[in-house]
Amino acid sequence: MLPLVALVGRPNVGKSTLFNALTRTRDALVHDEPGVTRDRNYGVCRLDPERPFVLVDTGGIAGIDEGLAGATARQARAAAEEADLVLFVVDGREGASTLDDDILRWLRKAARPTFLVVNKIDGLDAQTALNEFSRYGFSDVLGVSSAHRHGIDTLLAEVLEKLPAAGATETLDNDPSRVRLAFVGRPNVGKSTLVNRILGEERMIASEIAGTTRDSIAVDLERDGRKYRLVDTAGIRRKSKVEEAVETFSIIKTLQAIEQCQVAVIMLDATEGVTDQDATVLGAVLDAGRALVVAVNKWDGLTDYDRQQNEALLSRKLGFVEWAEAVRISAKHGSGLRELFRAVHRAHASATREFGTSEVTKALEIAYETNPPPTVRGHVPKLRFAHPAGNNPPTFVVHGSRLRQLSDTYKRYLENFFRKRFKLVGTPVRFVFKESENPYKDKKNVLSDKQLAKRQRMIRHIKRNK
Repeated sequence: MLPLVALVGRPNVGKSTLFNALTRTRDALVHDEPGVTRDRNYGVCRLDPERPFVLVDTGGIAGIDEGLAGATARQARAAAEEADLVLFVVDGREGASTLDDDILRWLRKAARPTFLVVNKIDGLDAQTALNEFSRYGFSDVLGVSSAHRHGIDTLLAEVLEKLPAAGATETLDNDPSRVRLAFVGRPNVGKSTLVNRILGEERMIASEIAGTTRDSIAVDLERDGRKYRLVDTAGIRRKSKVEEAVETFSIIKTLQAIEQCQVAVIMLDATEGVTDQDATVLGAVLDAGRALVVAVNKWDGLTDYDRQQNEALLSRKLGFVEWAEAVRISAKHGSGLRELFRAVHRAHASATREFGTSEVTKALEIAYETNPPPTVRGHVPKLRFAHPAGNNPPTFVVHGSRLRQLSDTYKRYLENFFRKRFKLVGTPVRFVFKESENPYKDKKNVLSDKQLAKRQRMIRHIKRNK
């Protein structure tokens, strides 16, 4: 998992500006008024593409333990305790304050690796500004101007040197043959119970209380001659329902687990049907483009009538992912596990399949001849050839002309045709459409001397015959 870096400090020292500078976004709201940031804001720093890390911007700590300010401070403290590295941000123009002293005191109690970052040093004597904070006892004090991006490269180099290669602390092997499974879903649908049943031991804490799992726990397993890495994740709720600081961190780790898995097993509660929260989780898996298996839990507790109603509900609400196999299971009693792993194998094989350019182009030709795209303004889009562009999910690049005029309906036809021809199940299929470049697009047609002479003769001939 990606390592986590937390920005911590009192209000209005420039944490959000530094967040935007490191993530190269404007996701964090920036204003001169103190206390603009209240909730935590997450992003990924990719300034070094080989060493990305998660960055969390926290609200300013105002030294008040009650009300909104107190809630903001508690979230900032939770961020510091979860982080692999803390950037303690102070204001170089205002100098050290008693509030900075208080923040540093509890940071030292948290015992997390910490850098002191002196912000807003533009227009100041940098060394004088840094010396103001020498009494804090940091061996390395980093001066930056977030607004003008001064010192950002040096800060990044220091951060990358201190950060671990990954945020996870588990000692797991790097065997590439392991199928990486992430068990995801809303809170209290039985994810931990299912993982425990698969492992045959109570490796995860399972409880009827929603939100028991707070972290993404990875466990290696061998079953029927195959190797797996099972990741039990925290439940994902809609953003408006997330209240606790720890829960938000859990969701971030769940999203990271989805990004890094090969197959996501989304668990539904058969007794409650498909809810809006289930759709939120499903959206996260689709955004990541991961192979998908739907596990409908607590199936054994339904009557025959309820099962019929549940089947109809699944067909109606999950019609947009009809390519994903749905397996009925009981995590508590272990029924349906063999069918679940068979579905996982089919999804994994489809998602990681390698394709050749010739077979992909042949499939495109057959699809085009069977059902050409409709004419748009008198022109028919031309699909010339295609080639594979990666897997998990399978991605195909289609070259041709007037491809921007292809309708969504025709794109879905291509997806379904490829899925059926190559027998792809349990995985999304993506297409990238590239227009063929016209080599004469920006060239002006210049006539030769011979062509100019012929043109003049034609003009004289036309004038004589009028």
